[in-house]
Amino acid sequence: MKVLVVGSGGREHALAWKISQSQRIQSVYVAPGNGGTARDRNLINLPITNIVQLRQWAQTHQIALTLVGPEAPLALGIVDEFRQHGLRIFGPTKSAAQLESSKAFSKDFMSRHKIPTAQYQTFSDTDSAHAYVNQMGAPIVVKADGLAAGKGVVVAMTDQEAHEAIDFMLLDNALGVVHNGGGARVVIEEFLAGEEASFMVVCDGQNVVALATSQDHKRLLDHDMGPNTGGMGAYSPAPVVTPEVHAKAMRKIILPTIRGMKSDRITYTGFLYAGLMIDPNGQIKTLEFNCRMGDPETQPIMMRLKTDLVDLLWAATDPHQQLLKDFELQWNSRTALGVVMAAHGYPLQPRKGDTIHIKASDSDEVMVFYAGTIDTNGILQTQGGRVLCVTALGATVKAAQQAAYQAIDDISFDGQQYRTDIGYRAMRSKR
Repeated sequence: MKVLVVGSGGREHALAWKISQSQRIQSVYVAPGNGGTARDRNLINLPITNIVQLRQWAQTHQIALTLVGPEAPLALGIVDEFRQHGLRIFGPTKSAAQLESSKAFSKDFMSRHKIPTAQYQTFSDTDSAHAYVNQMGAPIVVKADGLAAGKGVVVAMTDQEAHEAIDFMLLDNALGVVHNGGGARVVIEEFLAGEEASFMVVCDGQNVVALATSQDHKRLLDHDMGPNTGGMGAYSPAPVVTPEVHAKAMRKIILPTIRGMKSDRITYTGFLYAGLMIDPNGQIKTLEFNCRMGDPETQPIMMRLKTDLVDLLWAATDPHQQLLKDFELQWNSRTALGVVMAAHGYPLQPRKGDTIHIKASDSDEVMVFYAGTIDTNGILQTQGGRVLCVTALGATVKAAQQAAYQAIDDISFDGQQYRTDIGYRAMRSKR
């Protein structure tokens, strides 16, 4: 079987790496891939990003299954394009992907279907947005209504930060995000206190299989300081997601979302990621939906997955929606923890072109998943914000953390940034 993985990040490297381990696999292509996937002898980079050209290539080369990693091609309708030409592809359609591509659509959907989330209002007018912040006061959350590569959310702890975020997103439209009606728009919502966790499932339109729980670290610096990023590290499982919280997430968020989409005449297929806020009493609310696996949560989750990923994806793309119904996943009982190494200037202005030196070698216990990298004549260089995710397995969170940071000692590039406390919440929870 030939499989195509669409994307160029660490998430896509981890997914392609796991797919390549299947006994059913003949070839694994990654489009466009990165410097690390180019060096992986089990993967083949495909320098195509245009959706129609990808579909034509998949037809010509008889690709049996396509997996879409990032949100942008989903929002552009890659799943619709492939399915219209009889190709098997895993992911949500363009209309379903609005759960992520439009914050306003997502919040309205949750309100309509009584899915617990923060109170909110949507604005395209700057003065009205400022007035709302003055009325509600900080802390408050300002979100760009559209895809912003993990940079479209500002958790404002002061009124001034909120007003600056509004001007940044609306007045200046510095993120370049526009909604379907044209122009910039923001969602402003109440600040929720508690602990965040990532809850991801696989959907075939009707049936749902939950993946291992995980938790990521969004802030750039230790102790959750500094600006929000796409994610500076993650671990799995997440102790904060107790069996009770897990059951609530399925009952109150995931299943109502799948049913709600169907009642809105949208069949949801693919990964569904619910960002949860869990308060000290174990009550949960939905922070956001993503229509794909999280990054960097995918890396530790794939390290723990014992089930053949191809079998799972094949079941989830069964047109009769029968194979996923009784599908059971097997997991490594150990903890997996990944630490992101980011480029100088990340998240606002990441620098490109720094040479990456890696002495660490991959093994069953430690993997270096590549993201913003390029291989130029055998020299590996930085090419994006998040460069690597060094991921390790361990009998405990502490053991996995020590193994990951030990591997980082054998990696270097100018201006590198990484947190030194990934996993601290899990260790605090254990205590």
